[in-house]
Amino acid sequence: MSVLPYLVAVWIFLVGCYGIATSRNLIHAVGCLAVCQSATYVLLLAVGYRDGGTAPVFSDVKPGSRPVVDPVVQALALTDVVVGATVTALLLALVMQVSKRHGTVDPDELSELRG
Repeated sequence: MSVLPYLVAVWIFLVGCYGIATSRNLIHAVGCLAVCQSATYVLLLAVGYRDGGTAPVFSDVKPGSRPVVDPVVQALALTDVVVGATVTALLLALVMQVSKRHGTVDPDELSELRG
């Protein structure tokens, strides 16, 4: 198996982290966090990939006669997508509330949040 999918996952994660660190807009930061989470999709796909693997449905072929992909990894990837969408929606709702109350989405201008 190649290490390319793992390198792609690390690269996507680092691009998202760079975007979060340099963001001057809360909406942009939420988008960069979603990019970071998309690295986990690539990582899960890399872990569950098998050469020549098919779907784990054994209706016409006896089990063990062909390689199949792991259905647990597929379920984890689907769960990751749902959790990512939920977290993104929640964070965007919080950004909207910050924008309504403070009139800005620039984290540097939010002086009331400084300690």
